[in-house]
Amino acid sequence: MRSSNPASRLRSCSPGNGEPGPAGTEPGPWASAPTPLWPTGGTCGGRQGGVDLEAVMIRYGEIFLKSESVKRRFISMMTGNISLALEAEGLAHRIETPRGRILILGDEPRQIAAIAAKTFGVVSVSVCTMTTPDIDGIAAAAVEHAERRLRPGMSFAIRARRSGVSGFNSQELGAAVGSAVLDRIPEARVDLTAPDYEVFVEAREFGGLVYDERIGGPGGLPYGTQGEVLTLLSGGIDSPVASWLMMRRGCRMVHVNMRSGRFGGADTERNVLANHARLSAWVPGHSLDLLVVDMEPFFEAITALKEPRYRCILCKRFMLRVASILARERGAAALVNGDNLGQVASQTLANMTVIAPAASVPVLRPLIGFDKEEIVERARAIGTFEAHPGDVGCTVAPRYPSTAAPAATIAQIERELDVESLAARAAGTVRRYRAKNGEMEGSG
Repeated sequence: MRSSNPASRLRSCSPGNGEPGPAGTEPGPWASAPTPLWPTGGTCGGRQGGVDLEAVMIRYGEIFLKSESVKRRFISMMTGNISLALEAEGLAHRIETPRGRILILGDEPRQIAAIAAKTFGVVSVSVCTMTTPDIDGIAAAAVEHAERRLRPGMSFAIRARRSGVSGFNSQELGAAVGSAVLDRIPEARVDLTAPDYEVFVEAREFGGLVYDERIGGPGGLPYGTQGEVLTLLSGGIDSPVASWLMMRRGCRMVHVNMRSGRFGGADTERNVLANHARLSAWVPGHSLDLLVVDMEPFFEAITALKEPRYRCILCKRFMLRVASILARERGAAALVNGDNLGQVASQTLANMTVIAPAASVPVLRPLIGFDKEEIVERARAIGTFEAHPGDVGCTVAPRYPSTAAPAATIAQIERELDVESLAARAAGTVRRYRAKNGEMEGSG
Protein backbone atom coordinates (compact mmCIF):
# COMPACT_ATOMS: atom_id res chain seq x y z
CA MET A 1 0.00 0.00 0.00
CA ARG A 2 2.79 2.38 0.82
CA SER A 3 4.73 4.19 -1.86
CA SER A 4 7.55 6.70 -1.59
CA ASN A 5 6.83 8.16 -4.99
CA PRO A 6 3.85 10.59 -4.98
CA ALA A 7 3.45 10.25 -8.73
CA SER A 8 2.96 6.52 -8.39
CA ARG A 9 0.17 7.05 -5.89
CA LEU A 10 -1.69 9.60 -7.99
CA ARG A 11 -2.83 7.48 -10.89
CA SER A 12 -5.96 6.06 -12.45
CA CYS A 13 -7.07 2.52 -11.83
CA SER A 14 -8.23 2.02 -15.40
CA PRO A 15 -5.70 1.46 -18.20
CA GLY A 16 -7.30 4.20 -20.27
CA ASN A 17 -6.85 6.73 -17.47
CA GLY A 18 -10.57 7.51 -17.55
CA GLU A 19 -11.98 10.27 -15.40
CA PRO A 20 -14.76 9.74 -12.88
CA GLY A 21 -18.20 11.25 -12.87
CA PRO A 22 -19.48 12.66 -9.60
CA ALA A 23 -20.19 10.21 -6.85
CA GLY A 24 -23.87 9.45 -6.79
CA THR A 25 -24.28 9.62 -10.56
CA GLU A 26 -23.92 7.15 -13.35
CA PRO A 27 -20.62 7.25 -15.24
CA GLY A 28 -20.19 9.57 -18.15
CA PRO A 29 -18.83 8.82 -21.60
CA TRP A 30 -15.30 9.87 -20.57
CA ALA A 31 -14.85 6.69 -18.51
CA SER A 32 -12.74 3.94 -19.98
CA ALA A 33 -12.95 0.19 -19.59
CA PRO A 34 -12.94 -0.92 -15.95
CA THR A 35 -10.15 -2.66 -14.10
CA PRO A 36 -11.27 -4.71 -11.08
CA LEU A 37 -10.08 -3.55 -7.67
CA TRP A 38 -9.91 -7.17 -6.59
CA PRO A 39 -7.16 -9.82 -6.68
CA THR A 40 -7.65 -11.13 -10.19
CA GLY A 41 -4.15 -10.28 -11.37
CA GLY A 42 -4.82 -6.54 -11.59
CA THR A 43 -2.74 -3.83 -9.93
CA CYS A 44 -5.33 -1.63 -8.27
CA GLY A 45 -5.67 -2.62 -4.66
CA GLY A 46 -8.51 -4.76 -3.38
CA ARG A 47 -8.54 -7.35 -0.62
CA GLN A 48 -5.58 -8.33 1.48
CA GLY A 49 -5.73 -11.92 2.64
CA GLY A 50 -9.45 -12.16 1.86
CA VAL A 51 -10.32 -9.27 4.19
CA ASP A 52 -12.40 -6.37 2.89
CA LEU A 53 -10.52 -3.08 2.61
CA GLU A 54 -11.67 0.40 3.52
CA ALA A 55 -11.39 3.26 1.07
CA VAL A 56 -12.39 6.91 1.14
CA MET A 57 -14.85 7.95 -1.56
CA ILE A 58 -14.79 11.58 -2.72
CA ARG A 59 -17.88 13.42 -3.98
CA TYR A 60 -17.85 16.66 -5.91
CA GLY A 61 -20.64 18.91 -7.13
CA GLU A 62 -20.59 21.57 -9.81
CA ILE A 63 -17.42 20.20 -11.39
CA PHE A 64 -19.74 17.72 -13.06
CA LEU A 65 -21.30 20.60 -15.03
CA LYS A 66 -18.04 21.50 -16.75
CA SER A 67 -17.02 20.40 -20.23
CA GLU A 68 -15.16 17.11 -20.41
CA SER A 69 -11.72 18.68 -20.81
CA VAL A 70 -12.30 21.19 -17.99
CA LYS A 71 -13.75 18.44 -15.81
CA ARG A 72 -10.65 16.30 -16.25
CA ARG A 73 -8.37 19.22 -15.42
CA PHE A 74 -10.37 20.22 -12.34
CA ILE A 75 -10.51 16.66 -11.01
CA SER A 76 -6.78 16.30 -11.57
CA MET A 77 -6.11 19.50 -9.62
CA MET A 78 -8.48 18.48 -6.83
CA THR A 79 -6.93 15.04 -6.39
CA GLY A 80 -3.50 16.66 -6.55
CA ASN A 81 -4.50 19.03 -3.74
CA ILE A 82 -5.83 16.11 -1.70
CA SER A 83 -2.56 14.26 -2.22
CA LEU A 84 -0.56 17.32 -1.06
CA ALA A 85 -2.72 17.58 2.05
CA LEU A 86 -2.25 13.92 2.90
CA GLU A 87 1.49 14.08 2.29
CA ALA A 88 1.69 17.10 4.59
CA GLU A 89 0.33 14.83 7.35
CA GLY A 90 2.60 11.96 6.42
CA LEU A 91 -0.26 9.71 5.32
CA ALA A 92 0.66 7.15 2.66
CA HIS A 93 -2.12 6.75 0.15
CA ARG A 94 -3.09 5.86 -3.38
CA ILE A 95 -5.77 7.72 -5.35
CA GLU A 96 -7.75 5.63 -7.80
CA THR A 97 -10.25 6.87 -10.35
CA PRO A 98 -12.24 3.85 -11.50
CA ARG A 99 -15.26 4.49 -13.61
CA GLY A 100 -17.65 6.89 -11.88
CA ARG A 101 -15.75 7.29 -8.60
CA ILE A 102 -12.75 8.85 -6.87
CA LEU A 103 -11.33 6.53 -4.22
CA ILE A 104 -8.41 6.93 -1.83
CA LEU A 105 -6.76 3.86 -0.36
CA GLY A 106 -4.42 3.99 2.60
CA ASP A 107 -3.64 2.56 5.99
CA GLU A 108 -5.52 5.28 7.92
CA PRO A 109 -8.87 5.79 6.14
CA ARG A 110 -10.48 7.78 8.97
CA GLN A 111 -7.64 10.27 9.06
CA ILE A 112 -7.57 10.43 5.28
CA ALA A 113 -11.30 11.15 5.20
CA ALA A 114 -11.02 13.98 7.74
CA ILE A 115 -8.27 15.68 5.74
CA ALA A 116 -9.86 15.14 2.33
CA ALA A 117 -13.11 16.62 3.66
CA LYS A 118 -11.39 20.00 4.11
CA THR A 119 -10.26 20.18 0.47
CA PHE A 120 -11.88 22.81 -1.74
CA GLY A 121 -14.01 21.20 -4.43
CA VAL A 122 -15.00 18.26 -2.20
CA VAL A 123 -18.72 18.16 -1.34
CA SER A 124 -18.51 15.17 0.98
CA VAL A 125 -16.52 12.03 1.71
CA SER A 126 -17.38 8.58 3.02
CA VAL A 127 -15.28 5.79 4.42
CA CYS A 128 -16.43 2.76 2.43
CA THR A 129 -15.98 -0.95 2.88
CA MET A 130 -14.78 -2.37 -0.44
CA THR A 131 -15.94 -5.85 -1.23
CA THR A 132 -16.75 -8.08 -4.18
CA PRO A 133 -19.46 -6.75 -6.56
CA ASP A 134 -21.96 -9.51 -5.80
CA ILE A 135 -24.99 -9.62 -3.54
CA ASP A 136 -23.41 -11.94 -0.96
CA GLY A 137 -20.27 -9.85 -0.52
CA ILE A 138 -22.15 -6.56 -0.36
CA ALA A 139 -24.79 -7.93 2.01
CA ALA A 140 -22.16 -9.29 4.40
CA ALA A 141 -20.43 -5.91 4.54
CA ALA A 142 -23.76 -4.09 5.02
CA VAL A 143 -24.67 -6.36 7.93
CA GLU A 144 -21.35 -5.55 9.60
CA HIS A 145 -22.11 -1.84 9.31
CA ALA A 146 -25.66 -2.28 10.64
CA GLU A 147 -24.48 -4.30 13.65
CA ARG A 148 -22.43 -1.33 14.79
CA ARG A 149 -25.17 1.31 14.63
CA LEU A 150 -28.62 -0.24 14.10
CA ARG A 151 -30.39 -1.06 17.37
CA PRO A 152 -33.57 -3.06 17.98
CA GLY A 153 -36.65 -0.89 17.38
CA MET A 154 -34.83 1.50 15.03
CA SER A 155 -35.89 1.91 11.42
CA PHE A 156 -33.52 1.57 8.50
CA ALA A 157 -33.28 1.79 4.73
CA ILE A 158 -30.94 0.37 2.14
CA ARG A 159 -30.02 2.74 -0.70
CA ALA A 160 -28.72 0.66 -3.58
CA ARG A 161 -26.99 1.46 -6.87
CA ARG A 162 -25.69 -0.80 -9.61
CA SER A 163 -23.57 -0.04 -12.67
CA GLY A 164 -21.75 -2.39 -15.03
CA VAL A 165 -22.77 -5.50 -13.08
CA SER A 166 -25.16 -8.11 -14.47
CA GLY A 167 -27.41 -10.66 -12.79
CA PHE A 168 -29.46 -8.27 -10.62
CA ASN A 169 -30.77 -4.72 -10.62
CA SER A 170 -30.64 -2.00 -7.97
CA GLN A 171 -34.02 -2.92 -6.49
CA GLU A 172 -33.06 -6.58 -6.16
CA LEU A 173 -29.74 -5.62 -4.58
CA GLY A 174 -31.47 -3.38 -2.04
CA ALA A 175 -34.08 -6.00 -1.17
CA ALA A 176 -31.49 -8.74 -0.70
CA VAL A 177 -29.28 -6.56 1.51
CA GLY A 178 -32.30 -5.43 3.54
CA SER A 179 -33.34 -9.04 4.11
CA ALA A 180 -29.83 -9.89 5.29
CA VAL A 181 -29.92 -7.01 7.78
CA LEU A 182 -33.33 -8.09 9.09
CA ASP A 183 -32.12 -11.66 9.45
CA ARG A 184 -29.33 -10.43 11.72
CA ILE A 185 -31.36 -7.72 13.53
CA PRO A 186 -35.01 -8.89 13.37
CA GLU A 187 -36.21 -6.27 15.85
CA ALA A 188 -35.37 -3.50 13.35
CA ARG A 189 -37.93 -2.28 10.85
CA VAL A 190 -37.77 -0.95 7.29
CA ASP A 191 -38.70 2.68 6.59
CA LEU A 192 -37.77 3.98 3.16
CA THR A 193 -39.14 7.50 3.80
CA ALA A 194 -37.62 8.72 7.07
CA PRO A 195 -35.38 6.00 8.47
CA ASP A 196 -33.32 6.31 11.63
CA TYR A 197 -30.38 4.70 9.86
CA GLU A 198 -29.30 4.30 6.23
CA VAL A 199 -26.83 1.99 4.55
CA PHE A 200 -25.63 2.85 1.07
CA VAL A 201 -24.50 0.00 -1.17
CA GLU A 202 -23.10 0.04 -4.67
CA ALA A 203 -22.28 -2.77 -7.05
CA ARG A 204 -19.86 -1.59 -9.71
CA GLU A 205 -17.63 -3.30 -12.20
CA PHE A 206 -14.53 -2.59 -10.11
CA GLY A 207 -16.08 -3.90 -6.84
CA GLY A 208 -18.72 -3.33 -4.19
CA LEU A 209 -18.93 -0.26 -1.91
CA VAL A 210 -20.75 -0.09 1.41
CA TYR A 211 -20.97 2.96 3.69
CA ASP A 212 -23.32 4.56 6.22
CA GLU A 213 -22.02 8.06 6.88
CA ARG A 214 -20.95 11.20 5.06
CA ILE A 215 -18.53 13.91 6.15
CA GLY A 216 -19.38 17.28 4.62
CA GLY A 217 -16.76 19.24 2.72
CA PRO A 218 -16.45 22.91 1.77
CA GLY A 219 -17.58 22.38 -1.83
CA GLY A 220 -16.68 25.06 -4.35
CA LEU A 221 -13.96 24.60 -6.96
CA PRO A 222 -10.48 23.10 -6.62
CA TYR A 223 -7.88 25.52 -5.33
CA GLY A 224 -5.78 27.02 -8.12
CA THR A 225 -8.24 26.52 -10.98
CA GLN A 226 -9.19 30.21 -11.26
CA GLY A 227 -5.83 31.97 -11.25
CA GLU A 228 -4.25 34.31 -8.71
CA VAL A 229 -5.91 37.11 -6.74
CA LEU A 230 -4.68 39.47 -4.01
CA THR A 231 -6.77 39.90 -0.86
CA LEU A 232 -6.31 42.93 1.36
CA LEU A 233 -5.92 41.15 4.70
CA SER A 234 -6.36 42.88 8.04
CA GLY A 235 -6.40 41.76 11.65
CA GLY A 236 -10.20 41.85 11.76
CA ILE A 237 -13.01 39.41 11.08
CA ASP A 238 -14.18 40.29 7.57
CA SER A 239 -11.18 40.05 5.26
CA PRO A 240 -10.12 36.50 6.26
CA VAL A 241 -13.63 35.29 5.47
CA ALA A 242 -13.53 37.10 2.12
CA SER A 243 -10.21 35.42 1.36
CA TRP A 244 -11.53 31.98 2.30
CA LEU A 245 -14.59 32.40 0.11
CA MET A 246 -12.45 33.21 -2.93
CA MET A 247 -10.07 30.33 -2.16
CA ARG A 248 -13.19 28.16 -2.09
CA ARG A 249 -14.02 29.41 -5.60
CA GLY A 250 -10.67 28.14 -6.86
CA CYS A 251 -8.57 31.32 -6.60
CA ARG A 252 -4.89 30.96 -5.81
CA MET A 253 -4.40 33.43 -2.96
CA VAL A 254 -1.85 36.09 -2.08
CA HIS A 255 -2.49 38.30 0.95
CA VAL A 256 -1.60 41.98 1.16
CA ASN A 257 -1.50 43.85 4.45
CA MET A 258 -1.23 47.61 4.65
CA ARG A 259 0.86 48.00 7.80
CA SER A 260 -0.17 51.03 9.79
CA GLY A 261 2.82 50.99 12.16
CA ARG A 262 2.51 53.52 14.96
CA PHE A 263 -0.90 54.58 13.64
CA GLY A 264 -2.40 51.15 14.34
CA GLY A 265 -3.18 49.07 17.39
CA ALA A 266 -0.49 47.14 19.24
CA ASP A 267 -2.09 43.77 18.41
CA THR A 268 -2.85 44.39 14.74
CA GLU A 269 0.29 42.83 13.27
CA ARG A 270 -0.01 39.74 15.47
CA ASN A 271 -3.60 39.22 14.32
CA VAL A 272 -2.70 39.67 10.65
CA LEU A 273 -0.01 36.98 10.85
CA ALA A 274 -2.41 34.70 12.73
CA ASN A 275 -5.11 35.14 10.09
CA HIS A 276 -2.62 34.46 7.34
CA ALA A 277 -1.36 31.27 8.99
CA ARG A 278 -4.89 30.00 9.73
CA LEU A 279 -5.93 30.44 6.11
CA SER A 280 -2.87 28.55 4.89
CA ALA A 281 -4.16 25.51 6.80
CA TRP A 282 -6.99 25.30 4.25
CA VAL A 283 -4.56 24.66 1.39
CA PRO A 284 -2.04 22.25 2.94
CA GLY A 285 1.04 21.63 0.89
CA HIS A 286 0.76 25.04 -0.76
CA SER A 287 2.80 28.07 0.35
CA LEU A 288 0.72 31.18 1.00
CA ASP A 289 2.43 34.56 0.56
CA LEU A 290 1.73 37.68 2.61
CA LEU A 291 2.96 41.00 1.23
CA VAL A 292 3.28 43.70 3.91
CA VAL A 293 3.32 47.33 2.78
CA ASP A 294 4.53 50.25 4.92
CA MET A 295 1.67 52.76 5.14
CA GLU A 296 3.19 55.15 7.70
CA PRO A 297 4.29 57.84 5.21
CA PHE A 298 0.78 58.00 3.77
CA PHE A 299 -0.82 58.19 7.21
CA GLU A 300 1.53 61.01 8.12
CA ALA A 301 0.38 62.87 5.01
CA ILE A 302 -3.38 62.51 5.61
CA THR A 303 -3.22 63.31 9.32
CA ALA A 304 -1.75 66.68 8.34
CA LEU A 305 -4.89 67.54 6.33
CA LYS A 306 -7.24 70.15 7.74
CA GLU A 307 -10.36 68.13 6.90
CA PRO A 308 -10.30 64.74 8.74
CA ARG A 309 -13.68 63.35 7.62
CA TYR A 310 -12.32 62.17 4.25
CA ARG A 311 -9.41 60.18 5.69
CA CYS A 312 -11.09 56.75 5.42
CA ILE A 313 -12.02 57.34 1.79
CA LEU A 314 -8.51 58.49 0.96
CA CYS A 315 -7.07 55.50 2.82
CA LYS A 316 -9.27 52.94 1.03
CA ARG A 317 -8.44 54.46 -2.35
CA PHE A 318 -4.75 54.45 -1.54
CA MET A 319 -4.83 50.80 -0.52
CA LEU A 320 -6.51 49.84 -3.78
CA ARG A 321 -4.00 51.91 -5.72
CA VAL A 322 -1.01 50.21 -4.06
CA ALA A 323 -2.55 46.73 -4.27
CA SER A 324 -3.21 47.29 -7.98
CA ILE A 325 0.48 47.98 -8.52
CA LEU A 326 1.37 44.73 -6.76
CA ALA A 327 -1.27 42.81 -8.70
CA ARG A 328 0.09 44.03 -12.03
CA GLU A 329 3.62 43.12 -10.99
CA ARG A 330 2.54 39.56 -10.17
CA GLY A 331 0.08 39.18 -13.01
CA ALA A 332 -2.78 38.67 -10.55
CA ALA A 333 -6.25 38.85 -12.07
CA ALA A 334 -8.12 40.76 -9.35
CA LEU A 335 -8.17 42.25 -5.86
CA VAL A 336 -10.39 40.99 -3.04
CA ASN A 337 -11.51 42.89 0.04
CA GLY A 338 -13.91 42.45 2.93
CA ASP A 339 -16.35 45.23 2.04
CA ASN A 340 -19.84 44.69 3.40
CA LEU A 341 -22.48 47.13 2.16
CA GLY A 342 -23.39 49.71 4.79
CA GLN A 343 -21.31 48.20 7.59
CA VAL A 344 -19.13 51.31 8.12
CA ALA A 345 -18.96 54.79 6.62
CA SER A 346 -16.46 53.85 3.92
CA GLN A 347 -18.74 51.02 2.78
CA THR A 348 -21.81 53.03 1.91
CA LEU A 349 -22.79 52.68 -1.72
CA ALA A 350 -21.96 56.34 -2.30
CA ASN A 351 -18.45 55.99 -0.88
CA MET A 352 -17.71 52.68 -2.59
CA THR A 353 -18.60 54.39 -5.86
CA VAL A 354 -15.91 56.98 -5.14
CA ILE A 355 -13.36 54.45 -3.87
CA ALA A 356 -13.63 51.83 -6.64
CA PRO A 357 -12.02 53.84 -9.51
CA ALA A 358 -8.71 53.92 -7.62
CA ALA A 359 -8.14 50.28 -8.56
CA SER A 360 -6.71 49.47 -11.96
CA VAL A 361 -7.72 45.77 -11.75
CA PRO A 362 -11.13 44.28 -10.89
CA VAL A 363 -12.13 44.34 -7.21
CA LEU A 364 -14.12 41.37 -5.87
CA ARG A 365 -16.27 41.81 -2.74
CA PRO A 366 -17.58 38.37 -1.71
CA LEU A 367 -19.10 39.69 1.56
CA ILE A 368 -21.02 42.57 0.02
CA GLY A 369 -24.48 41.16 0.87
CA PHE A 370 -23.66 39.36 4.12
CA ASP A 371 -25.06 40.29 7.51
CA LYS A 372 -22.44 40.76 10.21
CA GLU A 373 -23.80 37.73 12.05
CA GLU A 374 -23.27 35.62 8.93
CA ILE A 375 -19.67 36.78 8.66
CA VAL A 376 -18.98 35.97 12.31
CA GLU A 377 -20.59 32.56 11.93
CA ARG A 378 -18.46 31.76 8.88
CA ALA A 379 -15.31 33.05 10.65
CA ARG A 380 -16.00 30.67 13.54
CA ALA A 381 -16.53 27.78 11.14
CA ILE A 382 -13.27 28.30 9.25
CA GLY A 383 -11.19 28.99 12.37
CA THR A 384 -10.34 32.67 11.85
CA PHE A 385 -12.63 34.19 14.50
CA GLU A 386 -10.84 35.88 17.37
CA ALA A 387 -13.10 36.59 20.35
CA HIS A 388 -10.55 38.88 21.99
CA PRO A 389 -8.53 40.52 19.21
CA GLY A 390 -6.94 43.05 21.52
CA ASP A 391 -5.89 46.52 20.37
CA VAL A 392 -6.56 46.65 16.62
CA GLY A 393 -7.82 50.21 16.35
CA CYS A 394 -6.71 52.89 13.89
CA THR A 395 -5.73 56.32 15.22
CA VAL A 396 -6.16 57.90 11.79
CA ALA A 397 -9.90 57.20 11.58
CA PRO A 398 -11.93 60.38 12.17
CA ARG A 399 -14.67 60.64 14.77
CA TYR A 400 -17.23 61.74 12.17
CA PRO A 401 -16.33 60.18 8.80
CA SER A 402 -18.06 61.23 5.62
CA THR A 403 -20.71 58.82 4.32
CA ALA A 404 -20.86 60.42 0.86
CA ALA A 405 -17.55 61.98 -0.09
CA PRO A 406 -17.61 64.18 -3.24
CA ALA A 407 -15.46 62.60 -5.95
CA ALA A 408 -14.14 65.99 -7.09
CA THR A 409 -13.03 66.88 -3.57
CA ILE A 410 -11.23 63.57 -3.13
CA ALA A 411 -9.49 63.97 -6.49
CA GLN A 412 -8.29 67.45 -5.53
CA ILE A 413 -6.90 66.27 -2.18
CA GLU A 414 -5.09 63.40 -3.88
CA ARG A 415 -3.44 65.78 -6.33
CA GLU A 416 -2.25 67.92 -3.44
CA LEU A 417 -0.85 64.84 -1.70
CA ASP A 418 0.73 63.47 -4.90
CA VAL A 419 -0.72 60.03 -4.15
CA GLU A 420 0.76 58.52 -7.31
CA SER A 421 4.26 59.10 -5.95
CA LEU A 422 3.26 57.96 -2.46
CA ALA A 423 1.74 54.77 -3.86
CA ALA A 424 4.82 53.94 -5.93
CA ARG A 425 7.03 54.40 -2.85
CA ALA A 426 4.71 52.28 -0.71
CA ALA A 427 4.72 49.47 -3.28
CA GLY A 428 8.50 49.47 -3.07
CA THR A 429 8.48 48.75 0.67
CA VAL A 430 6.95 45.28 0.37
CA ARG A 431 8.18 42.67 2.77
CA ARG A 432 7.13 39.08 2.07
CA TYR A 433 6.05 36.55 4.68
CA ARG A 434 5.11 32.95 3.94
CA ALA A 435 2.88 30.45 5.67
CA LYS A 436 2.40 26.76 5.00
CA ASN A 437 0.25 24.11 6.65
CA GLY A 438 -1.04 26.56 9.23
CA GLU A 439 2.39 27.83 10.33
CA MET A 440 4.43 30.94 9.52
CA GLU A 441 7.70 30.14 7.77
CA GLY A 442 9.49 33.49 8.02
CA SER A 443 10.02 36.64 5.99
CA GLY A 444 12.04 37.78 3.03
